[in-house]
This record gives sequence, C-alpha cells and structure tokens, in this order.
Amino acid sequence: MVLLLLLIVLAVTVASTPLLDRFLGRNAGWPIAAVFGALTILVALQAPQVLGAGTPLEYSQPWMPRLGVDLHLRMDGLGWLFTMLVTGIGALIMAYSTRYFPSGRRLGFYFLMSLFAFAMAGLVLADDVVLLFVFWEITTIASFYLIGLSGPSASRPAIRTFLLTAMGGLALLGAVVLLVVRTGTTQLSVILSDTAWTQDTAFVSVVALLVIVAVFSKSAQFPFHYWLPDAMAASTPVSAYLHAAAMVKAGIYLAMRFTPAFGDLFLWNVLLISAGLITAVMGAFFALQQNDLKRLAAFSTVSQLGLLVAVIGVGTPQALVAASVHTVAHALFKSALFMVVGLVDIQTGTRDIRRLGGLRHRMPVTAGIATLSALSMAGIPPLLGFISKESLFESFLHAPGPAWFGPLAGVVAVSASVFTFAYSFRFVYRTFFGTSRSEEGTKEATADEARSSFWGPASVAALGGVLLGLTVPVLDPLVNEVAANTTHVTSDAYLVLWHGFNAALVMSMAAIGLGALVASRSQAGDSLAGRDFVPVTGVGAFEALYDGIIRWGKRTGDLTRTDSPAFHLGAPTVLMVALAAVAVIFGVDLPPVAGQTSMGLDWLLVGLMAVAVLAAVITRSRMAGLALVGVAGFTVALWLLFLGAFDVALTQFLVEILTVVVAVLVLRRLPKKFHPVKNGRKALTAVIAIAAGLSAGIAAFALSGRRELSPAAEYFLENAPEDTGGTNVVNTILVDYRALDTFGELVVLGVAGIIIIAVLHSSGLLPVHASRRVTVPASNAAFPAEDNTLLMRTVGRYLMPILVLWSLYLLFRGHDEPGGGFIAGLVGGSAFALLYLAAPSDSRAKIRLAYPAIIAAGVLIAAFSGFLGYVDGSFLRPLHAEIPLAWGGYFHFTTAFVFDIGVYLGVVGVLLTALNELGLDRGAPRNGEAVDSGADPEDGREPASDHAPADLDDSTTGGNR
Repeated sequence: MVLLLLLIVLAVTVASTPLLDRFLGRNAGWPIAAVFGALTILVALQAPQVLGAGTPLEYSQPWMPRLGVDLHLRMDGLGWLFTMLVTGIGALIMAYSTRYFPSGRRLGFYFLMSLFAFAMAGLVLADDVVLLFVFWEITTIASFYLIGLSGPSASRPAIRTFLLTAMGGLALLGAVVLLVVRTGTTQLSVILSDTAWTQDTAFVSVVALLVIVAVFSKSAQFPFHYWLPDAMAASTPVSAYLHAAAMVKAGIYLAMRFTPAFGDLFLWNVLLISAGLITAVMGAFFALQQNDLKRLAAFSTVSQLGLLVAVIGVGTPQALVAASVHTVAHALFKSALFMVVGLVDIQTGTRDIRRLGGLRHRMPVTAGIATLSALSMAGIPPLLGFISKESLFESFLHAPGPAWFGPLAGVVAVSASVFTFAYSFRFVYRTFFGTSRSEEGTKEATADEARSSFWGPASVAALGGVLLGLTVPVLDPLVNEVAANTTHVTSDAYLVLWHGFNAALVMSMAAIGLGALVASRSQAGDSLAGRDFVPVTGVGAFEALYDGIIRWGKRTGDLTRTDSPAFHLGAPTVLMVALAAVAVIFGVDLPPVAGQTSMGLDWLLVGLMAVAVLAAVITRSRMAGLALVGVAGFTVALWLLFLGAFDVALTQFLVEILTVVVAVLVLRRLPKKFHPVKNGRKALTAVIAIAAGLSAGIAAFALSGRRELSPAAEYFLENAPEDTGGTNVVNTILVDYRALDTFGELVVLGVAGIIIIAVLHSSGLLPVHASRRVTVPASNAAFPAEDNTLLMRTVGRYLMPILVLWSLYLLFRGHDEPGGGFIAGLVGGSAFALLYLAAPSDSRAKIRLAYPAIIAAGVLIAAFSGFLGYVDGSFLRPLHAEIPLAWGGYFHFTTAFVFDIGVYLGVVGVLLTALNELGLDRGAPRNGEAVDSGADPEDGREPASDHAPADLDDSTTGGNR
C-alpha cells in the first residue's frame, strides 16, 4: 500500500495546486516541497526491505481486466533510486521556486511541476508496460506545457521538444505492443524474465531498436541531442528538474530497466556505447563554447547523459554500479548548478559570462555552492562526482567486443571529461573568480547575495555531493541492489574514495590535467566560445525536415483537397458505386432475404421522403432547403417509430428539431439563396446522387431486409436484465456494455461545445453594441418583435417546465423504459430552445447559465462514475445495489445512472452553448447588407432593439429566426 499511497498523495497534490496557487501565490511551493520531502522520508524508510533484504514492494489492482492490463506497481532497488530522485530533488526545486518567481505570479507552474513529478513517480514504479507507456507520455505532455509556459518565445522550442519526444513515445508504444503480443502479458517483470529474449534474435533486435529510439529521444542522445539546449526557453526551475531528476532521467531509467533483456545483445551494446560517447564528447565541446550560463549547463547535461547511456550499454554489473553512482552524483551537482544559474540571473539580471566576473565578493555563498557543484561535475576528489567518474572509466575499459574496444571507449570517455573539466572551470572562474567586466551602475555591478531561502535548496544539493563523497560506502546496498535488478547477477561492489593507483585513477588524473591545459590555452574557453565549428545545427536540421514534411504533405493533399462539398463527397461516392458495381458483376454471394421485406406504410414514407428530397434539391432558398431536409429527417424518425425502435425514433425527432434551430442560427449569416449552378454540373451531380442512392438502397435491401435477430442482438436481449438490472436494451448497451464508447463520445461532444466558445471569442466576433442603429421597414411582418412572440412566450411559460420535468422523467426511467441521458438531455435542451426562441431580442433571450461549467460537470460526473467501477475491478464497470423502499419492495440503483446524469448534463451544456454563442449577433453583417442600430447613439437614448425584426441585419436575434 506504500506505493499506492505515494501516487495518491502526489495526485492529490496535483489537484490541490490551483487552490494553493490562488491563496499562496509563489509561496505555494513551500507546502508542495513539504509534501515531497515527507514522501522522500517515506521512501527512505523502505530501504531496509528494498535494499537490505532485497525484497521489492509490490501492489496490484485490476485496471482493464478484459485486456489483461492491471495497475501493477513495483519498487525494487532501481525504482527506489529514481523515486528518491523524483521526490527529493523535487522538494528542493519546489522550495527554490518560491523565491525564483516574482511575487503574485500564478501561471500554473506548480500544477505542471507536480504533474511532472506524479508522472515520473508512476513511470519508475510501473510494473506494467501499458501503465509505463501512459506515464511516459504524461511526462512528454507536461514538459511541453512547462516549456511553453515561459511565453511566446518558448512556443517553438516547446513544439520541437514535443514532436521529438512524442516520436520516441511512438517507438516505445511499438515495443510495448510487440512485447504484449509475444509474451501474452503486460506485466513488465514477467516480460523481462520471459524466454523470448534468448530464443528469437530477430524479435529481440526489433524491440531493442524501438526501445533505443525511445531512450535516445528522451535522454537527448545524438542525433536527438539538440532538443535539450533548445528547451532552455523554459524557466530555470523547470530546467533544473528536467535535467536532474525528470524527463531526461526517464530515458536513463528505461535503458537500465531493459538491460536484463538487452544487456548481452551486440546491437544494444554497440549503439548505446557509440552514440553515448559521441554525445558525451560533442555535448562537452559545445558546452565549452557557450557564453550563456544556462546553455552551458544544458550542453553539459547532454554530455553527462551520454556517459550514462554509454556505460549502461556496457551492460556488466560493474557498469550498472557506475551508472547508479553517476546518476546520483549528476542529480545533485546538476540541480545545484541550475539553481545557481537562476540565482545569478535574478540577482544580476544576466546569464552572459561576458558581462559577469568577480561575483565571489558580492555573492560568496552562491560562489561556494557553484564551486562545490562544478568540482563534483569535473570529477575532483573528494566529491561524489570523482568516485562516479572513476567507476565510469573502469567500466569502459571492460566494454564487450574486441580487445581494443574497451580501451578505445575509455580514451573517448577521458576526452569528454577533459572538456568537462574545462567548461566546469569556465563556469566558476568567469562568473565568480574572474575580473568583473560589468559596467558601472548596472545591475550586475551592484548585485548582492540572495536571501538564504533562495540559495538554501541549492546548498543542500551541493553539500549532498560532498557528504556522499566522504561517506560513499553508504551507497553500497543501493548500487549493488540496482546492479542485481538490472543484470540479474549478484553484485558485491564496494565503493571507496581511494582505490589505490589503478587505471581509473590514471584516467581521472589525465582528464583533470588535460582539462586544465585546455582551459588555460583557450583562455578559459573564451577563444572557443561563439565560434561555429559545425556548419549545421540540430534545430536547423529539425526545422528543414519539418518544413519539408509540411510541403510534401501539402502537395499530397492538394491532389484531393477541395473546399467544395460536392467534390468532397463526390469522390468517395463514385468509388463506393464502382465497388458496388464490381461486387454485382462478379457475383458476390449475398445472404438470402428472410420473410416479408416491406409493408404498405413503407411506400407511403418512401414517397414522402422522395418529395422532401426532390423539393430540397430544386429549391433556391437556404431556409426552405433546411426545412425540407428536416422533413426528410422526421420521415426517417416516423419510419423508426413504426418499426418499434422508440428510443431511436425519439432521438431522431429531437435531433431534427434542435438541428433546425441551431442551423438557422448559422444560416442567417449566409445569403438567403443558394448561388446559381450551371446545368451541366446539375446533371452530373444528379447522376452521382441517383447512382449513390440506388446503390445504397439496393445494398440495404440485400444485406439487411427484415431478417431474424443477429446473435449479438439475441445476447443483449437475453442477458441485459440479469447483467445490468435494466430492461431497456438500447440504454444498457450505451451505459453498461459500451460505456467507454459513450464516454468518449461525451468527451468529444464537450470539446465541440468548448470549441464553439473558443472560436467565436477568439475570432473577434463580439456582440454588436447596443448603440448601433437598425433600419426597420414598418411593413415587415415581424414588426414589432415584442408582439410577434407573444404566443410563443405564453405557450413557453407553461411548456418549458413541463419539458424539463419530462426530461428528468426520461432520465430516471431510461434504464428500464425508453429514455436515458442522451434523450433526456435533448428534451431538456429543447426546453431551453423554446425559451430562447420565444424571446424578442438577444438580451432577453440569453440563458444566463454557466454552460461551460455544465459541460465540464457532465464529463467529470461520468468519469467519477467510471472510477467507482474500480470498486469492482474495472473503470466504468457499473455497480449495483438494491435499496429497500419505505412502502415495500426494492429500488435497483446502479452507477450507470450516475453516468447517465453526466451524459444528460453534457448534452444540455452543449445545446446551451450553441444557442447562446451562435444566437448572438456578433457584428458580422448578413447577406452583405450594412447593419445599423435603433437609435441615434448621440442622443443618449437606448435603441429600440426589442422592436427590430429578427430576419433583418440588426442586433436582435431572438424569437423570429
């Protein structure tokens, strides 16, 4: 239960951040940091069991039992390590953020950061590949929003980061699908112990390649390295968390987690080691070229991640021990360095090394933190970075492959570390110990030390590297357990600060000595900074590829793209007619038609529909066409009613009514008549329409007819009462058997309502101001509107409450009789439509209800009923209870009814949105005519808008539409 508790607490923290942000502002970081700190202590308390006894913590709860996907959580040594980083570093970053941002700033930062922490914790604890993929994608989405949160300039970097990491997510999804299909399970620990890894080399190679793409894209490995420095558009606390404990560490975790499966695969070893070492050298050299402290730190992360990926590729227990130690060391010194960057930036107003120098006199504490962190990053004893760097060097010497490969890998790793020392020296010396280059009177020249609450979190991380370096044996249980988890080989590594004179020490000394030489010969990197040694950049390559794909897609789309509905619908229609003809010509065997296929009433309805369709085709009036299409729809509804499908018929009736109402609100902005069409085009479209109609009719007659019930229909009729407690089969299918489909449709419906609001409000189409004059012909039949709507208002006064009550009645009876949430919502929407149409003007027609909140409430209630299903083991599984009644008997209650309430509210909310938003006159003249208002705006009197006709170009859009 500890694992579930950890995720629940993080989820509650995410949900509570808007409230904390509202009342505490930037200080909301303190309670969030306290929660993260408490969780860190909770995880630390599990060390005796997880690390000491080697017994993983496990939790399992059914999630999607029909698919065999469960909520499997597991914390072994590897999971313990990364969970500690997520919560521990997260606590420091949250505390740091309270003083980084200006007072009163509320931009959703804490919500997204808490969501990021929740996703990372779920990722490292997931013991189900589907669950792991879900959390993996949440980290991608959260990082996108966190980067974009910094403003318009961060928009493009956020998009580039999202597209690249999403591509890695697709690769991971492909690997997940292959693993599940091959092994027959989604549980990760079972998959990793499956015999498929030793039996099928081709399968293992394909999965390994997909996992490698996911790892490389997330951990910024060559050729995907460019997104990490590009993401520096994000705020410094975001960068600190992404680089130290989240996002990039997700790729490292994934590589370590799959090492048991791929550790002995030559393809895995070669790609990880070679790409990792290339990234390490390239990232370190680019870091030395930077003048921006933040970009320097970003490229240094790329380099350190390259070393981590390469050593994981070695795959030996010793290599995984080194990876574990360096993961801890990197999290500490990199989080501290990024926080130092933020401290310098806030206190001096710049991150440009060329404008800094000599800050140790005015910011001594910050200088000390930066020095300790940089020394650890450079691999200087006695800090933890020195021990981890030596472990890396030793592991590279024993890389798999030919005898020369290990020493070569070691030489490349030393080369990367040479530049690491150089850029670490440049970071500290040019900022804190060099000569001050700031101009007199500028902010950087007068900067002073920040408050202790600001530099305190960074000092904790920096001192952590010192303390762990001096007491490094305390990490032995952790690194040995991680090595055992990732290689399935018992490890007995013993970490000490001094191993004596060996090859690793010589390599460390060489890296330090040569690094000092590079720093001195390049004037602390100044001679290399800003120079373009490579003619192309990763961002430039991405943008060129992106533009090329967009152009190629546009050219491909131009082959069939059209804004004409006739051509848009004509091509697929002609294709379907051709396929039907081919089927008839080649004698496709069709099942025989059973029983009587028609009745006399059918032909009457066919005739009525034919008249309506023919009239709709030849009319020139848009309104008449809409009315005639409505007649055809009512005819279909009658047909369904006569066939006994009362639910479907009632739905069709209501949809037709509301479609006409909403469509009129749109059509009134278009010309009254359709534009003229040439006779040749009329003939062509007539032939296509007749052919399509005949083919569809013949197909319906041949394939369906009036035959016996299908096996599926028989199953529902026989089992629905017992399975669901309801006798309305249509409703039970919607809210019991196929509730997930209905929930998806409800979400789409809600999104459509929100899109209506967003599009109209973002397009600049605001309601017409009441001062605009309206010219009203006195002979118009709609004048005056107040009198014209008298009858509708009188009827609506009594009919509206009846319709609302009827909608509630249909909602309550829907599980057993015709009705349900969708039909009830349509009836309720019809009541509001009547109220709207009966009003004489916009101002009096407006329904003052929070319809976006109604839509949201509907979706949330439906989702809540779905989560109740977890009581019985699955999302959206209905729960049933027999409630005794006072007068005897029992009332059958089911959570499917709660789901139906959500559907009801969602439908009503969307209809209210359509009426309110589309019904307002938003200033666009209709039919190309000028709009004028009722009274002279200069005489100070209100215009007589309530007496203006609704079919003219005025601001009254009420009753007579």
